[in-house]
Amino acid sequence: MRTSLSRLLRGHGFDATLFDSARALLQHGRFYTAICIVLDIDLGGKSGIDVRRRLAEQGVTAPVIYITGNDSPANRAAALGSGCIAYLIKPFTGKSLIESVERAGTS
Repeated sequence: MRTSLSRLLRGHGFDATLFDSARALLQHGRFYTAICIVLDIDLGGKSGIDVRRRLAEQGVTAPVIYITGNDSPANRAAALGSGCIAYLIKPFTGKSLIESVERAGTS
């Protein structure tokens, strides 16, 4: 999924940095260049929503786009409550992701 997202974003002129774990993302430290962060709700045992909260605690203000294959009212409410700019349910269209990233770039 990460590779596909990277290809899609790069194909539309966006630079994408991939992370293989929530820990790697949290240790990145160079969010000042990011126009947004795309986070899966389920990060293999970690919650993308919790990762978003930890980033916010670190002062990261980049907009967040959540993606999920496990849509539920609870996930949706938590994601929206965390201040995301988009909540995309897999399978989503490439167009919906690109439009969300473009919106993040203008916010």
